Amino acid sequence: MSGTGRLSGACSPEVRSVVAGIEWPAIGSDAAAHLQALLFQMERSQWLPPEQLRARQLGQMKHLLRHARDTVPHYAAFLRGLDVDGLDWAAFGTLPLLSRKALQGGFESLKSGAPLPGHGAVVEGQSSGSTGMPVRFLQTAVTQLFWNALTLREHLWQERDFSGKLAAIRIKVQEGLWPDWGLPAAALFRTGPGATLNVRTDVEKQLDWLVREDPDYLITHASNLQALAELSLRRGIRLPRLRQARTYSEALRPDLRETVRAAWGVDVADGYSCEEAGCIALQCPRHEHYHVQSENLLVEILDEGGRPCGPGETGRVVLTPLHNFAMPLIRYELGDYAEVGAPCDCGRGLPVISRIHGRRRNMIVLPDGKRHWPSLPSALWLSVAAIRQFRVVQTTPDSLEVTYVMDRPLTDPEQKKLDAALAERMGHAFGVVWNRVDAIERSPNAKFEDFVSLLPVAG
Repeated sequence: MSGTGRLSGACSPEVRSVVAGIEWPAIGSDAAAHLQALLFQMERSQWLPPEQLRARQLGQMKHLLRHARDTVPHYAAFLRGLDVDGLDWAAFGTLPLLSRKALQGGFESLKSGAPLPGHGAVVEGQSSGSTGMPVRFLQTAVTQLFWNALTLREHLWQERDFSGKLAAIRIKVQEGLWPDWGLPAAALFRTGPGATLNVRTDVEKQLDWLVREDPDYLITHASNLQALAELSLRRGIRLPRLRQARTYSEALRPDLRETVRAAWGVDVADGYSCEEAGCIALQCPRHEHYHVQSENLLVEILDEGGRPCGPGETGRVVLTPLHNFAMPLIRYELGDYAEVGAPCDCGRGLPVISRIHGRRRNMIVLPDGKRHWPSLPSALWLSVAAIRQFRVVQTTPDSLEVTYVMDRPLTDPEQKKLDAALAERMGHAFGVVWNRVDAIERSPNAKFEDFVSLLPVAG
């Protein structure tokens, strides 16, 4: 949607009708009607001033806290004396955080003993375990409905043409061709065809597949998009119909957007979500920063002392999904770090996240104890040698191990140049061990991280 909140005529989607003989105006299914109702409300709520959004969130939070106090063993003790009716944000900020470890070990005590009627079937899910600590959680048909509605909001914000072809390279799919984009888009709108490919497919074969499919839109992991764009540049391959690439699941490398523009002449639209809480933030239609999806959850970004961060400051991401009454997650510390942004000139009152940094394990730990997120753009490597893929792992306080994919081993002069470049980027001259391999496999959850520290991080 444009800044006026109205769809342009060129991208006005055609609603799918389920009533025989009636095509326009379309009459959708019950499920589509629920999605339409949420989208109708959220089209208006996104323009509310921040203080009104916060007031709506607080009202919904009170319902959640009453339910948690009365039906969830984990919360019964410390919520019993809380004046929920008189709750304000200062009082909410004194409630204890829920750690990932506590969620992992407290599944039974965090379950509601009386899920609310009307929320639909309760289902159990499990996170990808990218931290090595997978967690189990419960969700309902209502929480999935919000995720579906926000997925559609993202399509509409980016003004995608639903009649185009969508290619998805991701986990948990096999190679296939489909008559539409699948749920939730096809539940509400008439769409063009879809095509899927598993992200574990060799990247050379992925690019050949993309050339054959020639899609209008592509969705895949950020690291996979980087690999595809870099390979396209090396092979001189364009995707003439591609209009936009969409990423999810991983933090974007600083040079990804530039690389994709150079390869295919299109922009990247990114989304921020987690399996436990659903959609967290979506990229602004006008800018590269993100808007928190306040209708779905409360996001706090806190410094190491537990105080809210201001614009330009980076802190820990703490979430409270507003509609999960099967397993309330109140002030859940996700493990990510993000930077708070200033209010957006697009006119939306939704809070701004300017950058998502990733997890603690993605921070380099310097010998003096300081830490930061290193920036390792492709240009750093390609300025020295034709390295196609890399992963840097901090193994000790003073050493790194670099695994790289290249047609030949690095020469001694090349290693020395890269040692110096890494020292500048990292802020310390680490000892570096270089290992050449034929390929770097993705983790079991299909995510890829170009830097990981194995050192424990205090705090």
